[in-house]
Amino acid sequence: MASEPSTQLYVDGSWCSSSGNSEIISRNPAKPDERIATFPAATVADTETAISASAATEDEWAAVSAHERGSYLRDAARVIEGERESLSQLIADETGKTIGGSRGEIQRTIDLLEYYAQIARDYGGTAPPSATEGTVLFTKREPWGTAGIITPWNFPIAIPTWKIAPALVSGNTVVFKPASLSPTIASRLVDVFDQIGLPDGVINFVPGSGSTVGDTIATSQDVDVISFTGSTAVGEAVERAASDTGARVQCEMGGKNAIIVDESCDLDLALDLTMSGAYGLAGQACTAASRAIVLDGVYDEYVDALKRRVENLVVGDPSDESTDMGPKASANGLQEDLDYIEAGESAGATLLTGGAELEREGHFIEPTVFVDVEPGMEIAQEEIFGPVLSVLSVSDFDEAVRVANDVQYGLTAAVCTDRLHHAMSFIDDIETGVVKINQKPGGVEYQMPFGGRKRSSTETFKEQGREALEFFTHEKAIYLTDGHL
Repeated sequence: MASEPSTQLYVDGSWCSSSGNSEIISRNPAKPDERIATFPAATVADTETAISASAATEDEWAAVSAHERGSYLRDAARVIEGERESLSQLIADETGKTIGGSRGEIQRTIDLLEYYAQIARDYGGTAPPSATEGTVLFTKREPWGTAGIITPWNFPIAIPTWKIAPALVSGNTVVFKPASLSPTIASRLVDVFDQIGLPDGVINFVPGSGSTVGDTIATSQDVDVISFTGSTAVGEAVERAASDTGARVQCEMGGKNAIIVDESCDLDLALDLTMSGAYGLAGQACTAASRAIVLDGVYDEYVDALKRRVENLVVGDPSDESTDMGPKASANGLQEDLDYIEAGESAGATLLTGGAELEREGHFIEPTVFVDVEPGMEIAQEEIFGPVLSVLSVSDFDEAVRVANDVQYGLTAAVCTDRLHHAMSFIDDIETGVVKINQKPGGVEYQMPFGGRKRSSTETFKEQGREALEFFTHEKAIYLTDGHL
C-alpha cells in the first residue's frame, strides 16, 4: 500500500484528476485547522465516465468464477491487516472516532472481506426435484451489472466494504461515491483493490457532492443496482430516482432507537448498554441509542446512576487511549445538536446534564441527558445524530413498547430485562428490523441480515449476511429436459 493516501479519482484502473475545479477538503474534527487531504470533486462528466467504465467491464467480470472473485477479497483483507494501525489512526483523524472504535472498524472490514470471500465458494442456486420424468430443475443466480455504492462518513471503511464486497463477489462492477467528510480512508480502500490487481473498470471511485455525483448515479440508466446508506431525506430521493430508471435499490437510513429498561434488569448492565449505545461515536450512528424508556419502579435509581456515569465520561482527543468520546465530525453537526438541545429545553424537558459546546479547539460537545421528556417532543421523535439522550418514564412494559414504536423510524431497539415474557413479547411487538435483548441497540454481526422498517429503510432487501448476495444478484428458474425423450 502507498505510504500516503491517493487524493484523486479512480476510473477504469487509473488514478486521475477531475474535469472540474471544485475541491473536497478533509479536516480533522478535533483540530479543524489541520487538513487530512484535499480531493478534486468529481463532476457529472467524471461520474458518467466512471459509470461507462464500469458498464463496459460488466461481462468480463461476471465471467470470472466466484472462487477467483473471492480471492481478490482475501488478498485485500491481508493488505488491510498489514496496515491495521495506520488505517485506524486515519479513521480517528478524519472522523473523530476514538482510536479503539477505529481499530474495531478495521477489524470489521477485514472480517467482512474474509466472510464474503468464503461464502462465495458455495453460494448459488437450488435444484428441487421435478414432477416431470426426465426433467431437471435448478436456479441460477447472476449479477445485475453495475452497482452504485453511496456511503456515509461515520463508518467510512466498514460500510463501503459491507456493500462493495458482496457486490464484487457476486460479479457486479462498482461505482463508489464516499461521503465528503471521509474521502481519505475511502480512497485507501480503493487503493487496496488497485494494489492487489483488481481488473481495470471493476471498481471506480468518484468523491464529490451528493447533488452532483449521487444524483448522477441514482438517475443513470447504466446503473443497475444501488445501495445507499445515509439520511432519510436523501435515501427517499434516491429511491424515487431509481424507480424512474428501473434500478434495484436498497436504502438504509435514519433511526430513533430506544432501549427499554424494566425493574427486573441488572441495573449496571442497563447503564453499560445505555452509555455505549448513546455516546459511542458521539451518538453519530443510525443505530445509536437516542431514547431510554424506563419503567417507574427503577426510573429514579437509573437516572441518578446515569447522571454520574455521563459526567465521568472523558471527552477529548480521539487518538488518546483514555478518551471515551471524541468530537462531532463537523461544525454543522455540532450546531444541529445545540439546536436540538435548545428545542428540548423550550419544549419543557429538563436538562439533567451536559448540553453545551466545550470551550476548546475542535467540534466538541458535552454528552447530554434530558429527563421529563414526553413522547411527542421533538427530541423524542427526530433523529438527532449526536450524544443527546432522552429519558422517558412509563408505568408498565406494554406502555414502554408502545412508546418505543411511536416514531417514524424502525431500525433497531433493545430491552434490558431478566423476565422471559418481557423478552418474548418485545421480540413479537417491537417494530424494528433489528431486535436486541440485553444488548445495546447498535452493533450488529456481519453474518446476520441488517435493515430497518418504516422510514429507516426502503424495506426491500437487507444488507450483510447472505441476504446481501441476494440483493446483488437476480435468479433464473431453469427447466431442462432431454430433447430425445
